[in-house]
Amino acid sequence: MTHRQTINSVSFSRRDFLAHSAVGASALALGLKSSSLPAADASTAPKVAFFVVGDTHYLADKESPARMDANSTEICGRLVDTLNRLPGMAIPAEAGGGTVVPAAGVIHAGDVIDTGDKNGRVQEAMQKTEWSAYAADYGLTGGDGRLKMPVYEVAGNHDSPHGQGWAIAKIIERNQRRSGVVNVSDNGVHYSWDWGPAHFINLGLIVGTQKSVTRKRRYAALDSLDFLVADLRDKVGTSGRPLVITHHVDIARYTGPCDPGAPADSKEWDPCDVRGFYDALQGFNVAGIFYGHTHFRNIFRWNGVSPKAKAGINVFNTDNASHFHGDAQAFLYVELHDKHLLVREYQTKDRWQTGYFTPQSWLTPFTS
Repeated sequence: MTHRQTINSVSFSRRDFLAHSAVGASALALGLKSSSLPAADASTAPKVAFFVVGDTHYLADKESPARMDANSTEICGRLVDTLNRLPGMAIPAEAGGGTVVPAAGVIHAGDVIDTGDKNGRVQEAMQKTEWSAYAADYGLTGGDGRLKMPVYEVAGNHDSPHGQGWAIAKIIERNQRRSGVVNVSDNGVHYSWDWGPAHFINLGLIVGTQKSVTRKRRYAALDSLDFLVADLRDKVGTSGRPLVITHHVDIARYTGPCDPGAPADSKEWDPCDVRGFYDALQGFNVAGIFYGHTHFRNIFRWNGVSPKAKAGINVFNTDNASHFHGDAQAFLYVELHDKHLLVREYQTKDRWQTGYFTPQSWLTPFTS
């Protein structure tokens, strides 16, 4: 019997999560079974389908920075092989049924490489090696790498926490050649494109900055909030088109009271910037927000005040997809239908030697 879930929130610190065993990890990503959602019709073709991966953490060998770490090469390469062979695969009834349709592309939710947050001559060499390996595996357009579909990545904190370095420079360069892009920010980092009836927006590490709040931020938002507001105005307007938004850092831990006068602290994402992000989306038809960073799956509804809301924006925190340290990895397969997303998770326990759909699915109506 299909285990259909609503999206119910749980919030854990990253440190707490990483202290748990693999058995505990499965318990953290909770869902609430419900008959209140419409039944999925897997026989109905989606308007568009895509994969969401995150936290691939391509890693070079520190002792020989021009060479990739063997463990990282193995698991990252197997992930690409897995993505390539999934279209046409039958999906078991326990995961919602149907067949994986040819995907429009892969969205990468950041932490493409592992060493972009580290300084030094060796580390700079490692960054270039790591990015070259990613580019060889994923390409850009679906015809220039091992991946047989286009890829759309954002920068994570391991790529460029302060808005500089090799990875962010390469993303800016790639955004000039990326398939189907309809808008790019003035700084070249953020961008949007259309798949089917939906508008997709990639916003980088975090969404900010709320200019009325002047305190120092830990990470560079690179004016992603301004780009979002302008893109929604110019590319979506009053059309009611469904929106899919991707960034890297998690919403759940940083949703809370916005105090503009509070002193700066070490939070990765300022709560006032999180609130500004939510406010910018009001009145728009948000199908879903996707991010990575936490290295576990968490699916919930978000109302700008709490990640435990009964109603609000659908949020999908994807697991790490090919981190060199772990055997267990996962990514999301997403179908966009007329008025809902149908989301399934594909997982491995043996570093992508084998994989399977986990026995649940999430059918999530849009916000309007």
